Amino acid sequence: MTDDKAASYAALLLRLTLGAALVAHGALKVFVFTVPGTVQFFESLGYPGIFAYLVILAEVGGGAALLLGVAVRPVALALIPVMIGATLQHAGNGWLFSAPGGGWEFPAFWTVTLVVQALLGAGALAVHLPVPAVVPVWAR
Repeated sequence: MTDDKAASYAALLLRLTLGAALVAHGALKVFVFTVPGTVQFFESLGYPGIFAYLVILAEVGGGAALLLGVAVRPVALALIPVMIGATLQHAGNGWLFSAPGGGWEFPAFWTVTLVVQALLGAGALAVHLPVPAVVPVWAR
């Protein structure tokens, strides 16, 4: 049997870890690679440059929402396609992320943890905003 209090704190720990890692990756794209550099990288892969802005927004905004515990289920679900894209981009580089160009195990793991977060919900110490009645109960 699952201890509800322990599960709530487990969801909190997962949420904070995911949020911090996402914000860090978004900040890396902004402050280290720079936004123009990230755009150029995405375009070198054959993606439209606008995707770089969307990924940065998803990582920084989504990470911040997870850190605060705001709309955790929808945010985690919205971030899954970003991580699937990262997994597919790294798929040809092999399994380990230490491989040249980075392998696919880290983004694949991240994808699964976002699924788990979406299933668990926000957990303890989350900001609970009023949710419109049109939002399904499972997404709250």
